[in-house]
Amino acid sequence: MNIDNIILIGMPGSGKSTVGVLLAKRLGYKFLDTDLLIQEREGKRLFEIMRDGGRDYFLKVENEVNSSVDCHHTVIATGGSAVYGKEAMEHFSKMGKIIYIRVPLEALKERIRDFSTRGILMKEGQTLDDIFKERSPLYEKYASAIVDTSDDGVFENCLRLERVIDSIRK
Repeated sequence: MNIDNIILIGMPGSGKSTVGVLLAKRLGYKFLDTDLLIQEREGKRLFEIMRDGGRDYFLKVENEVNSSVDCHHTVIATGGSAVYGKEAMEHFSKMGKIIYIRVPLEALKERIRDFSTRGILMKEGQTLDDIFKERSPLYEKYASAIVDTSDDGVFENCLRLERVIDSIRK
């Protein structure tokens, strides 16, 4: 079976963009980061869009942008909050296989140092623990497959993803 697109979902700091670029090269696919599409559309960085427009506005824009993605043979790295957009996730599920890159909460805390410019969508008073608990069930709901990653490095995590993609193809 040929898989047209690979859509990566997961928490901020899970390595979707980093491992996605390497995965695209290894598969001979293109690479697309939906956060960059959002920034291009709005002419601002993610944290500026969230700051200026608020949470609801950002989610609306993210859902619209993600729902309009049209590509083939592409590894797509989504923003961590993409799973809040029902239309976008349904669209992605028709475009290819959705893979949840699952990273333990403690590892995410080590990776994410500066929340102020990272562009992480959080409600007032919410912590990383809170969004982890809130989003994990959504990632699992939409995933065609789940890949548990570790801090072995980008290459090792890419190999894990490739193994899962190979098993999906069979």
